[in-house]
Amino acid sequence: MYVTASGATVNEMGYAMSRLNIDADLRDGGKTIHEVSHSQRSNKPLKYVDNEISQLTRLQSGPHELLSQVTPGRRELPVSTVKMLAGRECNYSGRGRFSSADCCHVLSRYLPVNGPWLVDQMNSRAYVSQFSADGSLFIAGFQGSHIRIYNVDQGWKVQKNILAKSLQWTVTDTSLSPDQRHLVYASMSPIVHIVNAGSPETESLANITEIHEGLDFSSDDDGEYSFGIFSVKFSTDGREVVAGSSDDSIYVYDLEANKLSLRILAHTSDVNTVCFADESGHLIYSGSDDTFCKVWDRRCFVARDKPAGVLMGHLEGITFIDSRGDGRYLISNGKDQSIKLWDIRGMSSNATCNPGFKSYEWDYRWMDYPPQAKEVKHPCDQSVATYRGHSVLGTLIRCYFSPAYSTGQKYIYTGSHNSCVYIYDLVSGAQVATLKHHKSPVRDCSWHPYYPMLVSSSWDGDVVKWEFPGGGEAPAYSSRKGDRRRHIY
Repeated sequence: MYVTASGATVNEMGYAMSRLNIDADLRDGGKTIHEVSHSQRSNKPLKYVDNEISQLTRLQSGPHELLSQVTPGRRELPVSTVKMLAGRECNYSGRGRFSSADCCHVLSRYLPVNGPWLVDQMNSRAYVSQFSADGSLFIAGFQGSHIRIYNVDQGWKVQKNILAKSLQWTVTDTSLSPDQRHLVYASMSPIVHIVNAGSPETESLANITEIHEGLDFSSDDDGEYSFGIFSVKFSTDGREVVAGSSDDSIYVYDLEANKLSLRILAHTSDVNTVCFADESGHLIYSGSDDTFCKVWDRRCFVARDKPAGVLMGHLEGITFIDSRGDGRYLISNGKDQSIKLWDIRGMSSNATCNPGFKSYEWDYRWMDYPPQAKEVKHPCDQSVATYRGHSVLGTLIRCYFSPAYSTGQKYIYTGSHNSCVYIYDLVSGAQVATLKHHKSPVRDCSWHPYYPMLVSSSWDGDVVKWEFPGGGEAPAYSSRKGDRRRHIY
C-alpha cells in the first residue's frame, strides 16, 4: 500500500487498514501504546522524552495541525490514513499535497511486522546485514567467510558472492562505499580488505577471480595479527575509512593516498563501534568496553588522543553506536541491557564520574546479566533516554534509528540475544513491536530506507525480511530515484 501526495489511488486501502493492528491508539498526551507483542511489556509508566528531540521528531513525523484537528484547539494523534487523504483532497493544509512530515505520519504507522519471508539460509552464523543507502542492494556477512550482495530490485538475486580473504574468526563488519562501487570488510585482523562491488563477476574469490586489496591498519612494529577490527565505516565522500579496534584505538585510512592517516588511542578497552556523526566527516563517535561514548573533532585536537567530549551513563561496555545524522544525537547499545539516546551538547570534557565498585563479576559472552545489576543506576547518567526490553549478550548486538524518509526517525530498533527484533518509540520509550522468528541471537538488522521492509539476520543462518503488506506475494519494489518518489508520494 502506497501513499500518494497528489491524489493517486491508494491500492488495497481497505485491506491494509483491516490488517493494521499496531499502535492504533498512540496519543501524544501519554496514553498507552498497544504493542504487537505483549510478552515483554513493562508495568512501569511510560516516561516521555523531555528534550528538543521530541519536538524534532514530531516535526518530522507529525501531520499538519489542520489534518489532526478534531475541534478548534484540540488535536488527536495519530490521524487515520482515510482522514489524512480526505483532508488533502479538501486542501485543509492549503498546500494541495502532503508534506514530507504528513507522508511520514502515514507511513510510520505501517510497521514491517508481517512475515517473515526467507531471503537466504546459510550454514554459518550471520554477523552483518545492511541495506545500501538507496535500498537497491543488501549486504550480509557470515562467519563462514561468505559475504553476499543481493540485488533487491531483481528479486533478491545474489549479485556477488564474496569469499573473504585471510579471515580471522568471522566477518566483524562491512561497509559499502557511497557510490556502491566498493565494499570493505573487516575481521579480527589489522588488515581490512576492499572489493570491487560493481564488477560483473558474481563469484569473488580473493586473488583468484578478483583482487581483494588489503588496507593495512597496523604500524611497522605491530605483528600481523596484533589486533582485530570490530567496526569499519566509509566516510560520506568515500575517501576515507574509519575503524575501531581491539587495541583501544580509532584508525582513519586515506584511500586516495593509500595509507593510514590517523590513529587515536581513544579508550582504555576495546573500541567496538565507530561512525561519522554527519556528512561533514569532521566528527567521529566511538563506543568502547570502557563504558564511554566519546566524540572526536578532527578539526581541533587540543591534545593528542583527547576527545572533544565524553558521554557517561552506561554501566557496561558499548556494543554499537548509530548517529541520527545531524551531528547532535546518537544512540548506543550497551551490555547493561539498554539502549541510550544522547545529545552531544550535554557531554563532559572528560570522564569525571565513576559508577563505583561492582559487587558482581560476569562475562556477557556466556553469562546472563546479573539480576542485582538491573537495578543499579549510573550516578552521572548524561543520556537523554534509556530503552529496555531486549538483551545484549553473546555478541555485539546492533541498534539503529528508523529511516528518516519514511518514519521521520521516530523509532529505534535493535537485534537481541533472545532471537527477536525490538522496535521502540523514540519519544515514549514504549516497545511497539517484537519480531519473532529466529532460533539464535539476532546480531544485526536493517530497515529499508524508503519502504516498510526490515531484514534481520541471525546466528541460525537465516536472513529474512519483514514487511507491512501481508497475505500474498511481497510487492516488487523499485529503488530508482524517480520511481521511488512516485510510489511513496
